[in-house]
Amino acid sequence: MQSFSSEGSSMPSFLPAVAEQLLKDVQKTYSETSQIPDDLLIALRFVFGSCTLQALDLVDQRSVTCVSSPSGRKAFQVLGGSGRLYTCYTSCHYCPCPAFAFSVLRRNESLVCKHILAAYLCQVMGLCQQEQVSDQHMTLILSGRAQPDA
Repeated sequence: MQSFSSEGSSMPSFLPAVAEQLLKDVQKTYSETSQIPDDLLIALRFVFGSCTLQALDLVDQRSVTCVSSPSGRKAFQVLGGSGRLYTCYTSCHYCPCPAFAFSVLRRNESLVCKHILAAYLCQVMGLCQQEQVSDQHMTLILSGRAQPDA
């Protein structure tokens, strides 16, 4: 299993090696220059497909929050363009959105949906909003029973 380092930590990933290396390149370049050059943007579009621009838009809008609990559990909440909040799991490469179910799982046309790609990009770019929650609240989030903040 491949893994890329994000802020000094290693995380499991289910992405092909070329995607892993591309995210590492984005991480290195962004940490040095605070931008993603055109050649890496083109590579992101080539590897991840049509969801790339939408994912970058979610990153720009600061729509990704890394939610963590004292027990060490972590999930990413991504506010989609429709206003719906999706809880994504980069540790097992899953998003509950319809695009993930259709394009990734059913048709095997894409590696990821825009929500998961936005979570990966925010991690490697160090742009995730951070939110600490109790273990009890994390249980509700992971079970899909947490109510979004009003």
